[in-house]
Amino acid sequence: MSNGAFLQGCFMLTLLSEGLTAVIQTQQTVVAAVGGEACFSCQLMQHKEVLQVTWQKVLPEGEKNLATYSKYFGQRVNSGFQGKLEIKNVGMQNCSIVIREVTEQDEGCYRCLFNTYPDGALTGRTCLMLYELHEPILHVRESNSTQESLVSCSATGRPAPTLTLNVTQPHLHFSRYNTVSVHNSNGTVTVTTTAVLSGFRDNSAQVGCAVRVLSGHKEVFMMIPEVKQTSADDFTLSVVLACVGVAAVIIIIFLIIIINILLKHKCRNSLSQGDSERNKTPQRTIKDAPENKTPLIKQENEHVRQRTGTSTKKSLNSVHLKPSDLTPKRLF
Repeated sequence: MSNGAFLQGCFMLTLLSEGLTAVIQTQQTVVAAVGGEACFSCQLMQHKEVLQVTWQKVLPEGEKNLATYSKYFGQRVNSGFQGKLEIKNVGMQNCSIVIREVTEQDEGCYRCLFNTYPDGALTGRTCLMLYELHEPILHVRESNSTQESLVSCSATGRPAPTLTLNVTQPHLHFSRYNTVSVHNSNGTVTVTTTAVLSGFRDNSAQVGCAVRVLSGHKEVFMMIPEVKQTSADDFTLSVVLACVGVAAVIIIIFLIIIINILLKHKCRNSLSQGDSERNKTPQRTIKDAPENKTPLIKQENEHVRQRTGTSTKKSLNSVHLKPSDLTPKRLF
């Protein structure tokens, strides 16, 4: 059942019993948050002899007794509602009840009955309407323009919440509003409002989002990023710094190339010098070998000749030949 039809039904029930409710003061509608408390109160405006006060819930199949109060039996809460319903402001001329942790099943119309003597029952009706509201979510992000920011606020509730964007600085303003609603499976509605915030602001600027559902209200604030206006001098300085940065990068690259070239050239010279030294060393060894070995050989040969000559002379001197030994002898 929609909220409009729900309220219309409660209002029609009140009109049908207008003759009986003229002497009873009560609220036509009680609004409570889901999970909160709902308080119902009835007061008899004329002095009557009241025997008992009864609270009932109006259901499609009929009324269901919730609690009763009388002078003789005191207060009684029916089974199924103990711990959830409590009778307060107990009296025979006025009576109140409180329903705790209300849910969707508690939504509906209730009535109070003053059982009087000899007039009978005098009744008053009041209807409970629940609302649900979750904490809103606020986002602020920069747009393509330095003078604009994109502000988005989203909230979920039942019935559909109403969103309002606001800003603390008067010279800032919102434009180009866009609102989208999404109906969720649990009966709640998610509403998202997006707008463009225009104008320059300082670091003290705040943007807020206020959300309302029936009597429920929530609000959230957040700082928005500071955007400073860029002057011509700032722009020139930025260009100069950019050029200096580019030139420094070019110089560094050039120096790196030169250092690499010098290192390669040095490596090549070192390799060439090493090869030449390795090529010269064997030639000196081969060349010097004969010069070193030849005198030794000559000395050894000379020494051998001297020894041989000496021994030969000694041999010759040690042998004395006679003239007769030199003349050939005849054998026969």
